[in-house]
Amino acid sequence: MDQKFIQLYDEYTHSTMSRRTFMDRLSALAGSAGAAALLPALENNYAYAETVPASDIRLDAGYVDYAGAMNKTLRAYFAKPKGGTKLPAVLVIHENRGLNPHIMDVTRRLALEGFLALALDALSPVGGTPEDMDKASQMIAALDMQETLAHYLATSVYLKNRPDSSGNVGCVGFCWGGSMANQLAVNAPDVRAAVAYYGGQPKAEDVPKIRASLMLHYAALDARINAGIPAYEAALKAAGKDYQLFMYEGVNHAFNNDTNAARYDAAAAALAWTRTIAFLKNKLALA
Repeated sequence: MDQKFIQLYDEYTHSTMSRRTFMDRLSALAGSAGAAALLPALENNYAYAETVPASDIRLDAGYVDYAGAMNKTLRAYFAKPKGGTKLPAVLVIHENRGLNPHIMDVTRRLALEGFLALALDALSPVGGTPEDMDKASQMIAALDMQETLAHYLATSVYLKNRPDSSGNVGCVGFCWGGSMANQLAVNAPDVRAAVAYYGGQPKAEDVPKIRASLMLHYAALDARINAGIPAYEAALKAAGKDYQLFMYEGVNHAFNNDTNAARYDAAAAALAWTRTIAFLKNKLALA
């Protein structure tokens, strides 16, 4: 697909652009018929979001409610090996589309690797993730980010203290969640390892606060996010932090999302996932 269409869609999904404006601009670039043909490839198709079926008999999976910050109740989707106890825990942080079938599938994939995996619905304090992806994005944009970070900090403590957890907690986040993974590395003393896929970077002055080991995955065609890499990496080096940074050539933001035909790159996603699992197993001491 021509890069101009992917760039327009990226602008749409990461700004306040209305759907009508997006469709008008897409039609101007591709024509009305072309826009209609392109749209299914540009948007996520959650029919492809069961790499690991929800009914997989190897797993215990479902929803759990627990206390967040400010006396609010949080809801998350979890998965773990059936009957597993004292497992290293991984907090999965969704994109700006909320807790959707793709992120739930990623959670099950982690469980099959031997982790207690849990994906908080960041929209649960305001009613939960809706089916409408555009509405979910608008709701994410309206969240109080300090309160939301507090909910993720509470979730890391919850994961550390669950009876089926070993107490070793990591996180992996994508897009909006990649930015949050970086923020957890700065702010969460209980997070030992953080993996950020194409996530926004924290302020350079906050980098010395990082205790977690980091793995950072970036897409070479993702100019918006990549603009922040030089300052972040310089600060990581200056502070002597434990980090690994990988740049995947020729791929776009969201290259890991296999429900998005236009941006998914199978080779880059497989390599990044292999690196992620090995990193988490090493840093969280998976026996």
